[in-house]
Amino acid sequence: MHSVSRSLAALLLFSLAGPAGAQSGPQAPKPPYGWSQERVDRIRSRYTKYEFRIPMRDGKRLFTSVYVPVDASPAKRYPMLMVRTPYTVAPYGVDRYANSLGPSEAFEKEGFIFVAQDVRGAHMSEGEYLNVRPHNPKKSGPKDVDESTDTYDTIEWLVKNVPNNNGRVGQWGISYPGFYTSAGAIDSHPALKAVSPQAPIADWFWDDMHRHGAFNLGMAFSFFSVFGKPRPQPTDAEEWKPYDIGTPDAYDFFLDVGALSNADTKHLKGDISFWKDLVAHPNYDAFWQARNLLPHLKNIKAAVMTVGGWYDTEDLYGPLRTYAAIEKQNPGTTNTLIMGPWRHGGWQGTEGNELGDAEFGFKTSETYQDLALDFFKSYLKDGKKPELPEALVFETGANRWRRFESWPPKGVRETKLYFQPKGVLSVNKAPTGTTESFAEYVSDPDKPVPYTQELTSGWSKNYMTEDQRFASRRPDVLVFQTEPLANDLTLAGPLEAELWVSTTGTDADWVVKLVDVNPGTLRGWKKNDDEQGKKNRGGQQTLVRGEPFRGRFRDSYSEPKAFKPGEVTKVRFVINDVFHTFQRGHRVMIQVQSSWFPFIDRNPQTFVPNIFEAKDADFTRAFHRVYMSAAHPSSVKVGVLPSADE
Repeated sequence: MHSVSRSLAALLLFSLAGPAGAQSGPQAPKPPYGWSQERVDRIRSRYTKYEFRIPMRDGKRLFTSVYVPVDASPAKRYPMLMVRTPYTVAPYGVDRYANSLGPSEAFEKEGFIFVAQDVRGAHMSEGEYLNVRPHNPKKSGPKDVDESTDTYDTIEWLVKNVPNNNGRVGQWGISYPGFYTSAGAIDSHPALKAVSPQAPIADWFWDDMHRHGAFNLGMAFSFFSVFGKPRPQPTDAEEWKPYDIGTPDAYDFFLDVGALSNADTKHLKGDISFWKDLVAHPNYDAFWQARNLLPHLKNIKAAVMTVGGWYDTEDLYGPLRTYAAIEKQNPGTTNTLIMGPWRHGGWQGTEGNELGDAEFGFKTSETYQDLALDFFKSYLKDGKKPELPEALVFETGANRWRRFESWPPKGVRETKLYFQPKGVLSVNKAPTGTTESFAEYVSDPDKPVPYTQELTSGWSKNYMTEDQRFASRRPDVLVFQTEPLANDLTLAGPLEAELWVSTTGTDADWVVKLVDVNPGTLRGWKKNDDEQGKKNRGGQQTLVRGEPFRGRFRDSYSEPKAFKPGEVTKVRFVINDVFHTFQRGHRVMIQVQSSWFPFIDRNPQTFVPNIFEAKDADFTRAFHRVYMSAAHPSSVKVGVLPSADE
């Protein structure tokens, strides 16, 4: 979630999604990464701020802040770099300046005309606000508006009315503003030359709100309890007031809420209209399908640089699918994917040298920031062509950048990791036992498996690289692992879980986690490292990727179906891409569990038509089995990238 000021959206990015303590106590939040008083002073001295209400084709006016370099003149024209946001372009008033304008401080030193706009219906802009406004591909008149037309009309007005612009526009944004960037590229305005959707929402059923139909409870509640409040009239209010859950422990808070049906009456009090939409649309129906932007990413003439983070808990699906859709539907358009070892917005909000229990060896964000400036300078200022491959991706585990002609890379070898009895994970060796073999555990909704051991009142930004030993030691988590690897093993691209399961209940979730297990003694570790306070990572079980699946959607996301108690059933689902090397001496581990709380809401394990309307009495303990036999070989399919010496 990107901000052009350090008010509402900055607190969303740096407080609400932050670690324990970010929302509690008298301490003021730390300034965002990249902020300095010198930067603020430079913006005020080098830029002149204007505020406009730009008319759209249907007559509604969108509030827009424009920062123009003071040396702009007919002899020195600048391109425009725009962000469209639902989070506010505050501070309001021509005498009050934002403390950051571009993707990095280097942009402000380089010089652009910076444009920030409140989208339709948000803050100071007129009109009705709709979450992820559906795209309308068939427009018959000026009343047919969407984010594509609002972007087009804005650019048309800007190039005609902002003095001393050079007729070229770029657009960028992180998270929700990333969605507006993608949408604005559709049927591109001729002046729109370069766009960078970053962690963009692509299909809102999949981005943010759900994971394979399982509801993102902690994130959705924390976000919409504030963002979802009504705005009947334009307002220049700038205060951000996070919802106070009354404890630093979200696990206890949401367990106390009980069934999802209690959330509105206990806490939201009927004020959040989108929560009502969630309740009314538990399946992938027309409401959600209309909020899938991917099939509409067509007629894009601007160059595209899509950016995402491997450890983005909010929008990992978005950048991967956005890149693929633009590549397929816009032949000839320059289209680049950058994926780094970052959390949500981490390429701007952090140095990118570490996250949670993972270390990456150097400041990876600098790589992106240099390329981003070159990208926009090239298309907006006739600068040198950026040295961008089709895909620039960071290889976690090996901690290095790699360049590929496509993503996933060519030459990936399909490989299956098979579950075996006694917790063994074998590579391309299916179970051979003719008698049925399975592992069983009890899933208790009253004691769900936590997704993190971090105490946080929002949602964790570090859990995607967290040491999983706290989970693997629980009796309701199954563990399968290889022997120590003789050679490095590099996985690239999407994963696919194929589980053969049964349950004594009538509904169940299945969470599959890919984990990198360090050897007990790491290479290069010295005895005096302990004395120097270095963390001993021997035996650490680092999460590489985790994905939940709501079992009721195994045949269709639109038409859920109950399980028959005791019946062996296949559950198959795709897990978001990875690019990770398991070094020799490490083990590959797969963990399987049936709760991941409170990141994912609890499954009552009793089939009800709508889990949002389930009652406390519907929640019940169930015995779950995962099978591993010749007849029912549970596995995870991966793509292996051959090494240079193969």
